[in-house]
Amino acid sequence: MFAIIGVAVVILAILGGYLMEHGSLLVLLQPAELLIILGASIGTILIANPLPVVMRLLRDIVAVFKGDGRDKAFYLENLKMLNELFGYARKNGLAKLESDVDEPAKSSVFVKYPKFLKNHHAIQFICDTLRMFISGGVDPLELDQMMELDMEVHHHEAQQPVSALSTAADALPGLGIVAAVLGVVITMGALGGPPEEIGKKVAAALVGTFLGILLCYGFFGPIAARMARINESEEQFYHVMRVGILAFIRGAAPILAVEFARRAVPSSLRPTFKELEATCRRGSSTAAAAQTVAA
Repeated sequence: MFAIIGVAVVILAILGGYLMEHGSLLVLLQPAELLIILGASIGTILIANPLPVVMRLLRDIVAVFKGDGRDKAFYLENLKMLNELFGYARKNGLAKLESDVDEPAKSSVFVKYPKFLKNHHAIQFICDTLRMFISGGVDPLELDQMMELDMEVHHHEAQQPVSALSTAADALPGLGIVAAVLGVVITMGALGGPPEEIGKKVAAALVGTFLGILLCYGFFGPIAARMARINESEEQFYHVMRVGILAFIRGAAPILAVEFARRAVPSSLRPTFKELEATCRRGSSTAAAAQTVAA
């Protein structure tokens, strides 16, 4: 939402200032210049990156305008899920938990959290770690190193689209100059004609430089920066999951392990202890009521 507002502010500020100086909007409408700059920038992305990175880039751009979604309610829901999962393992034993981590889509715990189930990497992150814990013989320090390695690989892959878009943004001013030079070439061919016609062609060439700089610093660069912020937010989420899982593996009670995870949540998004406690109690009450009805 804020990304859309930001785009609107950039456009309104530039066009508003231009109109205040009695500029003509029709002069800025140069489809050929825009085609040269955008087409060449897209081409540079295709040249420099494999198809999976390009596809991830498109998804990340859409995510920028959809919003992050990792707010306090998001963390409360996932902390509640961890509490229920750890409580289930403590009550029923690791042998029972094994079937849940092997087939999370059929798990009585995970099916209550469809949003989490849709996050395939998060599911694999938790289930693969718990599977190694259930198999036995793996030290908690080694499991922590495995989770850290998984996070490093995921972060590296998530940063590739950011680098691709940043590189394209850096190239845009140069591509704007290319469009301007082509406009000058066309203008030179029109020398000797009416002054008004020459003036229009010079204006079109200058618009090419304007568009290249605007797209770089007004759109591509900020979008790449926002994508990086979203990646950081995702890494913070995995760090929270890692802290909670590690605390449980080391023998902490479910609620204590979840409290470790809560303390790892960024302060601006961290739910209070009372909020977490109330959320977990509501979950426990609902589960108990469901079991009573089934009995």
